[in-house]
Amino acid sequence: MSEHKLIGHETFLEKFITLYENNNLPNKILLSGKKGIGKFLLTEKFLYKIFNSNNDYELIKNKSHPNVLNIKKINDKKNIEIDQIREIVKFTNQSSFNNKSRFIILDDVEFLNINSSNALLKNLEEPNENVFFILIFNSEKFLIDTIKSRCIEFKLSLSNENTRLIINNHFNENIYEQINSNLINYYSTPFFLISLINYMNEFELSVSETTVDDLLVNLINNKHYIKQEFIRDNLNMIIELFFYKHINTTKKLSYKVKEYYYSKLSNVKKYNLDYETFFLEFKDKLLSE
Repeated sequence: MSEHKLIGHETFLEKFITLYENNNLPNKILLSGKKGIGKFLLTEKFLYKIFNSNNDYELIKNKSHPNVLNIKKINDKKNIEIDQIREIVKFTNQSSFNNKSRFIILDDVEFLNINSSNALLKNLEEPNENVFFILIFNSEKFLIDTIKSRCIEFKLSLSNENTRLIINNHFNENIYEQINSNLINYYSTPFFLISLINYMNEFELSVSETTVDDLLVNLINNKHYIKQEFIRDNLNMIIELFFYKHINTTKKLSYKVKEYYYSKLSNVKKYNLDYETFFLEFKDKLLSE
């Protein structure tokens, strides 16, 4: 696989560099857009340009640069916790390395809870000199208005062509063209498709021949909705692809059926119900011929 290349957000990168060099960069930035379109990669590339040395590059890449604090949801936690936000005070009270700017990168800010949101607000309202906040937000989720209102928001998106270029660049081959057409729609992000291809390679599923029906049968039979993080995190997208393929093409599938299963899956997640019951019904009613 090749080095991650920034595709589709080059204009934003140049804009941020110019603003910073002219001392006009907002000290509270919100990067919003769908999960997996390259918001964090844009932030990384910007930091590489700002600190601009081989040693800085490695430190930023390894998330150990003394002038950069990275905060995101810990994998086994439901939220970004207040103790993580409290690290900001400690970080900003330390002396700056080489008197350079300091950056606080908050990824997944949609996972802030009420306590961590309030703690963050206090830091946003009284930022230390030469300290910049970059908040990264999945625009399909919710973020409280009081945080949004304190930041300058930059809305990021990608064209289908840029998504294709990112996928092919990541795998260093023209693999996007091989993906079965019903595993892609307008909402498919690079992160989703890269993870999907990796998942299919791991379980020896053909990228070109596996349909969304085949994918669902495989993940249900193997209970990957329990065992595989990628599947758990993207159940809604996979089911969306299924209905995208079948609605208006078969008599048994309609928007009413779609809403029924969307609502049922939402309740399974919300109330921590049994996924197996949901998927057995889904398979029996929708995947069995």
